[in-house]
Amino acid sequence: MAGVSLMCGDCGTLLKSVEEAQEHAELTKHTNFSESTEAVLNLVCSACGKPCRSKTDSDLHTKRTGHTEFVDRTSETTKPISLQAPKPQKDVEMEDTGDGSGTQQEEMVVPEVNQELLKELEEMGFPKERTIRALHYSGNISAEAAVNWIVEHESDSDIDQMPLVPVSSKKPDAPKSSLTPEEVKQKQQELRERARKKKEEEEKQKEREREKERIRVGRELLEAKRIEEDNERKRMLALRKAEKEEEKRAREKIRQKLEEDKAERRRKLGLPPEDPSVVKPSASPTEEKKSSLPVRPATKAEQMRECLRTLKQNHKDDDAKVKTAFNTLLTFAKNVATNPNEEKFRKIRLSNANFQERVGKLQGGIEFLKLCGFEKIEGGEFLFLPRDKVDIAVLHSAGSELNSAINNPFFGVL
Repeated sequence: MAGVSLMCGDCGTLLKSVEEAQEHAELTKHTNFSESTEAVLNLVCSACGKPCRSKTDSDLHTKRTGHTEFVDRTSETTKPISLQAPKPQKDVEMEDTGDGSGTQQEEMVVPEVNQELLKELEEMGFPKERTIRALHYSGNISAEAAVNWIVEHESDSDIDQMPLVPVSSKKPDAPKSSLTPEEVKQKQQELRERARKKKEEEEKQKEREREKERIRVGRELLEAKRIEEDNERKRMLALRKAEKEEEKRAREKIRQKLEEDKAERRRKLGLPPEDPSVVKPSASPTEEKKSSLPVRPATKAEQMRECLRTLKQNHKDDDAKVKTAFNTLLTFAKNVATNPNEEKFRKIRLSNANFQERVGKLQGGIEFLKLCGFEKIEGGEFLFLPRDKVDIAVLHSAGSELNSAINNPFFGVL
């Protein structure tokens, strides 16, 4: 049987003619072709008449349009293939006509079309190449005529290729429409409706993507907030645990000091040491509180803590005033530690109304500043911290004690 197609040995594609094989070689750089007895399929869609050359083309057409019925016309279009290559036109400038005369090949250009009609059709959703082709072959008469041409040639394989015409060619006459005016209007309406639905679908898709992005960002923000709250809760638990440990150590120190004082008193009175094996009756909290003796803090940090505890206990009915005093003292200590060379931060006028209201009138406020290194000068009118007596370590300890007093809700309870 004679060959009816050319098969590409590199990809297996079936081609109808030598021209198609040349185009395929230019696009894919494949060079291995052989004659084949297998015909190129010609599956024609029953709904719209579009030809499909392979099962893959028909599947794509079905997916795109929903058409599923195809008529196999392969046998009708199958014919022996001609292996004679056509003359290349790009390299031929003069062609012999047989009578000694020659004609020069004309330059091919994109035809001119009505720009207003072109813009109108592009706004309807048609590609530029299809629009120019339709306007050119419909005679640039109107948008309706171009739409009518698109409807009639929608299944053309080259409908979306840019048309080229000789420079000297004239515009082709407008073909007569095979549809009635009512059918043309209906087709136009269908095309407009199709373009509108396509735009609506694109907008809906964009909106869905934006909504997904908003949901994702919202979830990330909620997760970040949850993590921050968990970290804050853990920090507060750790702070409370540290405060309890601190209170426990303070009570243990007081108990040990009481035991030492008691043993010292027994020794001075000539009494024997107390037998630890003897079980003592438990004293009531009221009696323990009455019998407890004040213990003088050993280190400067403990003295500062005791000073702040005394200030809070003396003004326990006014938490706002106590907190204001603590914050003011923290500001003084922080300013001197940060700018030790600035004299204005190391000198405080005791008669200042704001200072007296916040710190001066509260028992323990001026004592705390003295523990930081401040001294009274000029007859007690000023509190002054000499530059050579600035101790950054002491100021840092003061800041730590003040932060603990401000943030610890149980500070000064015991």
